[in-house]
Amino acid sequence: SSDSNTLGARRSFMSVSPSSGFVFTQHSRPVDDLRRSRSAGKASWLSTRTTSPSRTSAHVPSSHSAALTLPPSSVPALAPLPPPPPPPPLPPSPLLLLPTCSSSSAAMSDLDAHIETLKQCKIIPEDEVKTLCEKAKEILMEEQNVHHVAIPATVVGDIHGQFYDLLELFDVGGQVPSVNYVFMGDFVDRGYYSVETFLLLLALKVRYPKRVTLIRGNHESRQITQVYGFYDECLKKYGNTNVWKFCVDVFDCLCLSAVVDNSVLCVHGGLSPSLDTVDQIQDLHRLQEPPHEGPMCDLMWSDPDDDIQGWGISARGAGYVFGPDIADQFLYANHLELIARSHQLAMEGYKYFFGQLLVTVWSAPNYCYRCGNVAAILTINVDGVIDFSVFEPRPTHLRKVPDFSTRMPDYFL
Repeated sequence: SSDSNTLGARRSFMSVSPSSGFVFTQHSRPVDDLRRSRSAGKASWLSTRTTSPSRTSAHVPSSHSAALTLPPSSVPALAPLPPPPPPPPLPPSPLLLLPTCSSSSAAMSDLDAHIETLKQCKIIPEDEVKTLCEKAKEILMEEQNVHHVAIPATVVGDIHGQFYDLLELFDVGGQVPSVNYVFMGDFVDRGYYSVETFLLLLALKVRYPKRVTLIRGNHESRQITQVYGFYDECLKKYGNTNVWKFCVDVFDCLCLSAVVDNSVLCVHGGLSPSLDTVDQIQDLHRLQEPPHEGPMCDLMWSDPDDDIQGWGISARGAGYVFGPDIADQFLYANHLELIARSHQLAMEGYKYFFGQLLVTVWSAPNYCYRCGNVAAILTINVDGVIDFSVFEPRPTHLRKVPDFSTRMPDYFL
C-alpha cells in the first residue's frame, strides 16, 4: 500500500546550524510502528550421558605372590650402553607461524598510520595497497550476500570519489568507530579522488570490520570504472594499473545488500523480478564481475517509479523500474518496513517513494562539482527512529582541486 497513514506517524522539523548557516531538514518516523508480528521458534536441546561400567582389579592368588630365587649366574656383567642420540628437531608447529601479539599490534599501528595518511588526501605505496586489499578480501569473504547490521546505524548513499565531501560527512555523522556505517556503493568514478576515497573506506573496514559495511554499487565494476574515471586515476597516480587491479578484485568480494535491525533493507539500486525473498539474495554467486542481466545486475541497477504498477523497462539499459505494489509485496513477504537505496541523484539529499515504503539516499553534495544539490545520510537510533541529516559540500578553504593544466577528462565535461 502507498498510503502513508499505514506507515506510522511522521514528524519533520528544520534547524539552522549556527556555525555554517546551513539549513538541516530532518524527518523521523518510528520503525516499530510498522513492525509486523513474527512468530519465534524455540529449540530444545537434549543431552544424554552414558556411564562407563566400573573396572575391577584382577585377583592374584597368594601362592604366586612369593618372590622367586634364581641361582647365581656365571656370565660376567655387561658394560653399560651409551646414551641414545638426541632426536631430530621437529618441524615448526603451525601455531608458531601465527602472528604474535607484537606483530598484530604493529600491523594495527601501520594501518592507523595509513588511515591518517589517506585522511590527508595522500596516497599510500603500491605494495601497501596490495597488502590492504588482500586483508580486506579475507574479511569481506566472511560476510554473506546480505550482511546483518545492528542499530544504531547510519546509512550512506553514493559518494563517487568526492573525498573532501566524505570528510564532511564524517564531521556531520560522526567518526568511525564511534558510528556504525552502512555505505550503499558507488564509492568511485566521476569525483577527483576515487583512489583516496575507496582506500580510506577500505582501511576503515579492515581496521574496524564490525563498524563499516560496504555494499557493491554498479560503479564497482571493471567495465564501468574504465569509462568513468577510476581506471585513469589509478594509472595517473601510480604509473601503472596494478592498484586498479587490486581494487577491482576487492569489488568482487563486496556484499550485495544489508539488513539493518531486521527491518530496513539497504541495497544500491533496487529490486529484481527474479528475487522474491532475502534468502534468494543469499543464494546468489557474487564473486564475479556484475553480469549485464539477472538478479545480481538488478540489485545494482533497478529504480523505483511512482507512475507505474508492476515492472517496467529501464531507460538505463540494465535493471528494471518497479512500482509501489512490487515494493509492498517484497516488504510484506520478508517482514521488513523500508527499502533504503541510492543510485539516483536526489536534489534534497533524500527522496521518499511509494509513500514511505522506499527512500533514496544521496551523499555526494554538488554532484560532479556542478549539480548544486545537497547531500544526506540516514540514521536509525536505538529506538528504531529514522532521521536524516542534510549537509552541503565541504567549504572551499578546506578542500583542494587537482591540477587540470593538462586535458580535462571527458567525464568532467
